Amino acid sequence: MRNFPLSLYIHLPWCVRKCPYCDFNSHPAVGGMDEHRYTDALIRDLQHDCARWETYLQHREVISVFFGGGTPSLFSAESVERILRAARQRLPLAGDAEITLEANPGASEQTRFAAYREAGVNRLSIGIQSFDDDKLRSLGRIHGRDEAMHAAQAARAAGFDNFNLDLMYALPEQTLAEAANDLTQAIDLQPAHISYYQLTLEPDTHFHRHPPPLPDHDLAWDMQLQGEELLEKAGYGQYEISAYAQPDRRCRHNLNYWQFGDYLGIGAGAHAKLSHPATQKIRRTAKQRLPIKYMHQAGTADALSEHEVPTADRGFEYLLNALRLKRGVSLEQAVQHSFLSAEAFTAMLQPAIEQGLLSLDDGRLCTTDTGWRHVDSILASLQEPAAQSA
Repeated sequence: MRNFPLSLYIHLPWCVRKCPYCDFNSHPAVGGMDEHRYTDALIRDLQHDCARWETYLQHREVISVFFGGGTPSLFSAESVERILRAARQRLPLAGDAEITLEANPGASEQTRFAAYREAGVNRLSIGIQSFDDDKLRSLGRIHGRDEAMHAAQAARAAGFDNFNLDLMYALPEQTLAEAANDLTQAIDLQPAHISYYQLTLEPDTHFHRHPPPLPDHDLAWDMQLQGEELLEKAGYGQYEISAYAQPDRRCRHNLNYWQFGDYLGIGAGAHAKLSHPATQKIRRTAKQRLPIKYMHQAGTADALSEHEVPTADRGFEYLLNALRLKRGVSLEQAVQHSFLSAEAFTAMLQPAIEQGLLSLDDGRLCTTDTGWRHVDSILASLQEPAAQSA
């Protein structure tokens, strides 16, 4: 059995200000952030993980690295380069590894783009969210339209021909025309990749506690259909529910997640998933969430919680990711990555197949046109038997 793809996720938890819709493990950098100490902690964390999971990591190459947050572009290029150098010393990085860093459009961060490129980053993901100043204010963003436009231009000027723009729709009081205008401006900037997703009210966020006036379900649905049409006409192929890319520019790191690949995760609150084909075990881990505690505990077992994924949960966990993919996945890959039999997988999927929501043709599993619009419902129906057997 071939080795599974392996990625590395690095969490940099600080941001200038917490956005009211954000449920990520991010923390306002009130009074500054201890960048040097946190970088030291990340390197200890990585060294500890590489030793702890040595048998899981043998003969495996890292195909992608992703700096997420928070706002990773608050960190200096020197720290980013130091982290990447430490990663290369401990893990074999593929020669063509995709190395992404999330960035905000703030002017001070844009000046660092060329230095990030020099440090080894070859892909940026820029959190635009909207090109409408009023909408940006309603989202609690600290940049405006001009900075958003300049950020994309600065990325290209710094040598990034591969960058993503994050854009949201169904924003507070947004009209269909305003959503189209936002997306058209993003397309005009010709990024290699566009993430286009609906604003949702996540638990434990300010917006969840104090909901803003959002478009109703029908209008949000019209925005989604409109967006899919605009992106398709502009040459952006939809390969995941909220991901659109120019040819050969799909995000390798996120594809690895969606295809149930493996990944190490270092940093405050970072998660990891590792598979061991010889023993057919799948383990998930999570790190201490609070940056202060993480910096103290990094490199020790105290910073880590872990569990083995039960056999009864593997099919659902696999599909939780794979059904997000437009073209689906092969049944062979599903069997390899979940360590389940083809018979067990087929039996689990049969009700959704009979309902016309999933198809299994020539060994390839994917949603039908109807199923693609109801992925959450499919997953809910699959989760019930898994919960009952747990």
